[in-house]
Amino acid sequence: MARSSVRVPRRPAPVRARGTSHPPGESGLRRLRTRVRKAWDRPLTAYYLIFGSSLLITVLGLVMVYSASMIQALQLDLPASYFFRKQFVAAVLGTVLLLLAMRMPVKLHRALAYPMLAVTVFLMVLVQIPGIGRSVNGNQNWIYLGGPFQLQPSEFGKLALVLWGADLLARKHDKRLLTQWKHMLVPLVPVAFMLLGLIMLGGDMGTAIILTAILFGLLWLAGAPTRLFAGVLGIAALLGVILIKTSPNRMARLACIGATDPGPGDQCWQAVHGIYALASGGFFGSGLGASVEKWGQLPEPHTDFIFAITGEELGLAGTLSVLALFAALGYAGIRVAGRTEDPFVRYAAGGVTTWITAQAVINVGAVLGLLPIAGVPLPLFSYGGSALLPTMFAIGLLIAFARSDPAAKAALAMRQPRVRWNTMRRRAKARSSGER
Repeated sequence: MARSSVRVPRRPAPVRARGTSHPPGESGLRRLRTRVRKAWDRPLTAYYLIFGSSLLITVLGLVMVYSASMIQALQLDLPASYFFRKQFVAAVLGTVLLLLAMRMPVKLHRALAYPMLAVTVFLMVLVQIPGIGRSVNGNQNWIYLGGPFQLQPSEFGKLALVLWGADLLARKHDKRLLTQWKHMLVPLVPVAFMLLGLIMLGGDMGTAIILTAILFGLLWLAGAPTRLFAGVLGIAALLGVILIKTSPNRMARLACIGATDPGPGDQCWQAVHGIYALASGGFFGSGLGASVEKWGQLPEPHTDFIFAITGEELGLAGTLSVLALFAALGYAGIRVAGRTEDPFVRYAAGGVTTWITAQAVINVGAVLGLLPIAGVPLPLFSYGGSALLPTMFAIGLLIAFARSDPAAKAALAMRQPRVRWNTMRRRAKARSSGER
């Protein structure tokens, strides 16, 4: 009997996807961890994190400003969208500043340091002149611009201190002078104390705390020794205790930490109702626009305590999302400061990250009852054009620094030819067959 000539086909070997290097026995969780690690290590990760997180915080802030302020606007016989429209205009102007700062070279940022500091100091002096400066909620920190618009120069003092301090420390770093304590402190600390004095003349303790945090951040990045750092911190703490002890209002705010009852004279009314708003939100909240505390129970629902309204309307999921966005922004800022070789970029990126992170922690801590109410807005989120404009310019700084990294430049340059080639192909398809 003849043999059968039918051949059994061999099973093809599994084809591994191109670009993967996983061993056959590697688990799916380990593969996912490897992919996430590779994604975090990409040169444009910080760029996308800064741009995306700041954009989402600003957009969500606009939504919450409208929801939290509409009742207060109606109580003042104003249109329901009054505060939202002002915040939207500020956001548009801030976007222009962000794009401008993002495209400016580092040399131009350094050139702006001294003029910005001089203009800010001049405006902060004008605030204290009777007839020019205006008092809002007991703080003499505003300049009237006409119509419904006011300016708070102390908010721009944060940006001025970051740029000027970063430029000063970078020049001393290049001359190798930061190893001497007198060059590390002078004139950085005296100028910072001058700004703090002008701010405290108006009674704004919250902004003074943020400015102090920026100063400590710059000193830490400059490599200040522990003794020097502790000495400056001790002086600042002593001045803070004196300022708190001499003000009954500040002592009352300090006494409201962890309060669960409004207390005598309702001195802890705002702190307690902020907790009420967060507690009534549950996991997913009562729904956008359905807050009860904004109906006159919670003071400043669209400014200092907008995080409480967010917790009431969007619940724990909404507040954790906001905190996650700030955490991503802070991580990206630290990454930019840690990976650069330019001392100015390191000091400026670290200063901006310290500013935004410290302000967010102080605001959220006050709403949660863990810190005294300092009267500082949540960056990019709370209502207030004077706070939004310099913050968005600072975000533009971080984006510019993230783009200036050599690896990021190379990654961006590799994408441009592909875009131009795709554009040329689309144009070629759009031509008629008879066109020459």
